[in-house]
Amino acid sequence: MSEPELVIGVLGATSFVGDRLFAPEFTQISDRDYSWTAFSRNQQKLTHEETSKIQWCLLNDSPLATGKQRIEYWICLAPIWVLPEYFPLLKSCGARRIVALSSTSRFTKEDSIDLTEQQLANRLADGEHQLISWAEQHQIEWIIIRTTMIYGWGRDQNITRISRFIQRFGFFPLLGKANGLRQPIHVDDVAQFCHLALFKKNITNKAYNISGGESLSYKNMVERIFATLGVKPIFFHLPLFFFRIIITLLHIFPRFKKVSVGMAKRMNQDLTFPNKNVKNDFEFEPRGFELSKDDVGL
Repeated sequence: MSEPELVIGVLGATSFVGDRLFAPEFTQISDRDYSWTAFSRNQQKLTHEETSKIQWCLLNDSPLATGKQRIEYWICLAPIWVLPEYFPLLKSCGARRIVALSSTSRFTKEDSIDLTEQQLANRLADGEHQLISWAEQHQIEWIIIRTTMIYGWGRDQNITRISRFIQRFGFFPLLGKANGLRQPIHVDDVAQFCHLALFKKNITNKAYNISGGESLSYKNMVERIFATLGVKPIFFHLPLFFFRIIITLLHIFPRFKKVSVGMAKRMNQDLTFPNKNVKNDFEFEPRGFELSKDDVGL
């Protein structure tokens, strides 16, 4: 006798990673038949067409959000610090396993000179702690996925921001040698790993730091962006004082509002995380830092 169709709930379904989660190439990982119930708080983004496998719901405005449908498996792509708001929903739906996306910024920004970045690190850590405590109290399996810098399809806030700066000004400023190591991870690899983590039933109650398959310096990373744009690399190596001036001026432009001095300081810091546990437990190896024109917003 075949098992009944599995329903998977997704919080933050219209997020950056959420847009790739439902890609056909990632929905064949499990042999079991399943469908999606995709939740979002953003009504304007709920423009996706219903399919036989995906049902879209506006949070707090849907009968499904009252817990009338049994949804045992969940992927949370919304900021992990908002997840506690939905613990009652998850419990009423009969949640048994939750995969939640977090960030290695929890560690890399906790000592930032930027107060906003410190607050982000604290919110990430607090969100993780609350999930673990609540899940274990209710005997719900959990997996936390902390990613390094995510890029892809011109929608990220990292590589795309650098690309836009280069396209607008024709150069890129660097603090010192900018030799801090990075491991950017493609959004498609993050989406794929969410699937793997959800269905790997023999692995429970663990947190994973996942990173791209290649380590390269911050400067080399920016050089790859120049190359993908078809632009000759032009760098200005500046002291921190001048960076403060540049960042103040950049805040005139809405798309650069979130650029901070802390970002400049980290150009010379190694922000790398080994993938050994990910490889051992899931036989998963993310791609190297491969950029397409779509990835840089062309």
